[in-house]
Amino acid sequence: MSIFLVLFFMGLVQGLTEFLPVSSSGHLVLLSNIFGVEESLFLSILLHVATLLSICVVFYKDIFALIRHPFSQKSIMIVTATIPTAVIALILMPLIKSSFGGTFLPVAFLFTAIILVVGELFQVKKREFSIKTAFIMGVMQGFAVFPGISRSGATISAGLMAGADKKECAKFSFLMSIPIIILSMFLEVYEAISGGISIDYPLSAIIISFLTAFVSGIFAIKFMMKFASGKYWWFSIYLILLSLATFFVG
Repeated sequence: MSIFLVLFFMGLVQGLTEFLPVSSSGHLVLLSNIFGVEESLFLSILLHVATLLSICVVFYKDIFALIRHPFSQKSIMIVTATIPTAVIALILMPLIKSSFGGTFLPVAFLFTAIILVVGELFQVKKREFSIKTAFIMGVMQGFAVFPGISRSGATISAGLMAGADKKECAKFSFLMSIPIIILSMFLEVYEAISGGISIDYPLSAIIISFLTAFVSGIFAIKFMMKFASGKYWWFSIYLILLSLATFFVG
């Protein structure tokens, strides 16, 4: 397969799975193993920028409101969610890096499937979205840095079990991802500079990958917001099948 098609699929998968509850990092690791593509920090940074822009386009009103009112309740909730995520990610960093080899993908995909089902079955009667809910979602976001564990799936399911509304959980899940995406980008930029930035792909292929991730990211966010009241266990069926399939890949 040509590098143009490979990067197109990488961008498409990044854009869609970053926001669908199926794990973007897990899918990218799986695709890299299938296509025999070596990990590229430069490409990873660009794809993160693309999906970050997707969030900014869809939620620009909310983002401007957060910027104008940095001490609002929602801003405080996002900070509250970010702190446990960052702490957990830093503590588990050595384990996280080793997990990108793909060895634990079957277990991680299966774990995400279970989380989605549990979130549906054990929803608590709706309560007001609180600081406690934001913190719980932040903790789950911390563990979702492992490839194969869906960030949106884990955080939304945690919010449901804390008693929050589905649509509110989905929206907050996307907004709370902004600081983490930015922090991960800075970390990747630092690693790229330290190790020497290497651009191994044609510029046109990189642009195609970036635009594909950006456009598909917008589509995925809008789909999830409309699907927010739907049943997430449908994604569990896909993840169980994917978990079984990954035993035979790589």
